[in-house]
Amino acid sequence: MVRSAAMRESQLRSVLKALTYRLTGTLTTMIVTYAVTGELAVALAVGGIEPVVKIVVYYLHERAWQRVPIGTVRDRTRRMRARFRLLARHRRQAS
Repeated sequence: MVRSAAMRESQLRSVLKALTYRLTGTLTTMIVTYAVTGELAVALAVGGIEPVVKIVVYYLHERAWQRVPIGTVRDRTRRMRARFRLLARHRRQAS
C-alpha cells in the first residue's frame, strides 16, 4: 500500500513507536516472570537483562540473514546493471 505524503510518519514518530513497543515487551516479560516465579526481584532482574539480550540476538539474527540470498533485490539489481553495461558497451562498439 502506497501512502500519500500526509500519511507518512516522521522519524521521531517511528523512534517513539519503537521505544514504546520495546517498553511494552519488557514490561510484559517482567509481568510474566513475576507471575511464574512470584519474585519481584527476579522479575526486575529479567526485565533489566532482557532488552540487552534481545538487542544482541537481533543483531546476530540480522547478520545471519545477510548471508542468505533468498529474496534479496540487491543481487538482481547488480546483475541488471551489469547487463545494461554490457549492452551499452556492445552498442558503442557496434556504432
